[in-house]
Amino acid sequence: MITSEPSVPGPGSPAAPLPRAFYQRPTQEVARDLLGRDLTLSLPDAAPRIGRIVETEAYLGELDRACHAWRGQTQRTAPMYEESGHAYIYLIYGMYWCLNVVTEEVGQPCAVLLRAVEPIAGLALSADGPGKLCRAFGLNGAWNRADLTVSPLGITPGEPIPPENVGVSPRIGVDYAGEWALRPLRYFIRGNRSVSGARSPRSRRGGRKRSLSV
Repeated sequence: MITSEPSVPGPGSPAAPLPRAFYQRPTQEVARDLLGRDLTLSLPDAAPRIGRIVETEAYLGELDRACHAWRGQTQRTAPMYEESGHAYIYLIYGMYWCLNVVTEEVGQPCAVLLRAVEPIAGLALSADGPGKLCRAFGLNGAWNRADLTVSPLGITPGEPIPPENVGVSPRIGVDYAGEWALRPLRYFIRGNRSVSGARSPRSRRGGRKRSLSV
């Protein structure tokens, strides 16, 4: 787990991270409000990596059949039951890391999956999908439980998106979740080419591939 404090911001460095209160709200509200914010990684002796969040998905705890916490608390899902504003990072298919942000109050295992960012600075790879996002930022399991309000990995205010520019749809690839597969819990910036599956109508509907979800 990464817990070290960020370096003092210098010229061109990312802004201060969003406060914990931002994440202590209903998960759907946080998921929508994360659009337009900047995901940042500031490490010593390295240029900051910055990406504008353009796509998210909300996962609503033990009642949500698409959520990892649907089966209750395990060693893997423990971070979801802890303090909001921390990262929940897990491996899927044995090769893709996925970054989620824990939301709501302690004991409420809810989170927002960051599905895609638009590269702003320091990203040599595309990040139009949750696995690609972690690869572009160099994130892995060592960042699980990182406190996004104080660690080198954080989310800064960026530029919030007006309602008319926000698209809403069912989450991608959660067909197995029954009625929960149809819930409109995916949020994205309309017309942004960094949205995952932006050029693939089938992927927007979900397709058959299992989701990189929480």
